[in-house]
Amino acid sequence: MALMVPKVSIGANGRAMPVIGMGTASLSPEAMLEAIRIGYRHFDTAFVYGSEKPLGEAIAQALHLGLIKSRDELFITSKLWCTSAEKDLVVPAIKKSLGNLQLEYLDLFLIHWPLRLSKEMRQIPVPKEDLLPIDIKSLWEGMEECQTMGLTKAIGVSNFSRKKLEELISTAKIPPAVNQVEMHPMWQQKELVDFCKTKGIHVTAYSPLGAISTSKRNNQTVASSLVEEIAKAHGKTSAQVCLRWLYEQGVSMLPQSGNKKRMKENLMIFDWALSGEELNKFTQLPQHKMLRPSSFLGSHDLVLETEEGI
Repeated sequence: MALMVPKVSIGANGRAMPVIGMGTASLSPEAMLEAIRIGYRHFDTAFVYGSEKPLGEAIAQALHLGLIKSRDELFITSKLWCTSAEKDLVVPAIKKSLGNLQLEYLDLFLIHWPLRLSKEMRQIPVPKEDLLPIDIKSLWEGMEECQTMGLTKAIGVSNFSRKKLEELISTAKIPPAVNQVEMHPMWQQKELVDFCKTKGIHVTAYSPLGAISTSKRNNQTVASSLVEEIAKAHGKTSAQVCLRWLYEQGVSMLPQSGNKKRMKENLMIFDWALSGEELNKFTQLPQHKMLRPSSFLGSHDLVLETEEGI
């Protein structure tokens, strides 16, 4: 029997989004199908991940097998890549993503980064002349058009700082429903989360276990002695403790795993809670951001500015 996951309402239309989704950047179609079988109904993809087509195949197979009765049972998020971060390119970009996914609509469409690339990345770091600032007002108009056309049920952003959000909100006709950012016990984002709450913007955490890869040896958060101590006290895994901490911050999260056992464990965080004392201990953890765009785009002024506040 599929495990059940609570939902949160996002955006002005109150779209219901499961609070735990599955990141798909490095998942196989088989792993995505297994996730649906286990109970995942929220999947996060992006054009740049190259996982839209595999996810579309997994959804089609899940429908064929009767694991779900309708596509409407799923919540699918994709993202606008930086090479399409211009108003006139937004609708063609979402239509391409929908074609890859074999879907008629997305549940949520996000601006991936507040940056524009003049051409596809062919080298790392990206040459400075290929990086351009976005025109937030006109770009958001393109996003709003996607929602008005019914190509997506909600629109939002990813990797937006408070400063970028304030600029966006000042002219938006449809406010962003979601801001998806890196967040975990060792990068807690309290100021940004508090600001988003005051503006009715839901926060979704990517890299919720504190690692870009799924390797524990690269994962300072899951391997933290504090997290391991709390996990032992509750008879839970360190990953479950991290995810429970996020849930108690009022955010949704996108763990990623192709391991069937861990997929199940990551959904089993709703029938227990962290104590006030344990939550207070989390505030003492050293803070360290894992994903910095300068690591793959280069330490250009525009990129470094984007890193500030996220």
